[in-house]
Amino acid sequence: MNPGGDGPRSLPDALAGALDRALAPDAATWLEQACAAVRREPGEVEGTFAVAARRCGRGALDVGAGADAGTGLGAGWSVDDAARVLLLAALPVRGAALAAVVSRLYRIGGGPERRAVLRSLSLLEAAGDLGDLGLPLVEDALRCNDPRLIAAAVGPYGARRLGAHAFRQAVLKCVFVGVPLDLVAALDARADAELDRMMADFAAERRAAGRALPPDVAAYLHTHRVSTEATA
Repeated sequence: MNPGGDGPRSLPDALAGALDRALAPDAATWLEQACAAVRREPGEVEGTFAVAARRCGRGALDVGAGADAGTGLGAGWSVDDAARVLLLAALPVRGAALAAVVSRLYRIGGGPERRAVLRSLSLLEAAGDLGDLGLPLVEDALRCNDPRLIAAAVGPYGARRLGAHAFRQAVLKCVFVGVPLDLVAALDARADAELDRMMADFAAERRAAGRALPPDVAAYLHTHRVSTEATA
């Protein structure tokens, strides 16, 4: 796969490298041809998006050296996630037209298709003038209780685009459903005193109930030097 000249650390390049290792020759050929078809005719994306898992596989993606918190590529990606994101990257539309396509794919898709759309938003923001147009999809995912969708929603796009209150609530949602906090993009950069207070309150409630504190919450409190004494 050769997604184009987006630079050595770009998400498309990292995905292409991981897929080169993951895909059998016939699957790689199918994906190249499917991306070319989408570039010629954007309407082709719906059919290829739906069958990407069957044609490319559903196994875990070995991201290798491509793992990078800035792109969102890391633990939890699957081969079909990567294939679908490259199909979306091939779309030759921008702005509102691009948002309409990805919103439809999210709306009609199941969990894996929705997850891939969410994972693609950071790339489409940079390359397709998406702006805030993908934010309703992030907000929808954060209302569900599917940890994999929530993890995708708090990737780089959500971390940049969610307002302060919504970002804090997203972090707490991760805590409650068991999404590891290291999957929340830009957590340290966006953490503020109010999030510190919310995390301290959560810790105090766990202690009062005689329940163990999740290790990543304990690590957050330690890293941010948050005292829980006042809320104990």
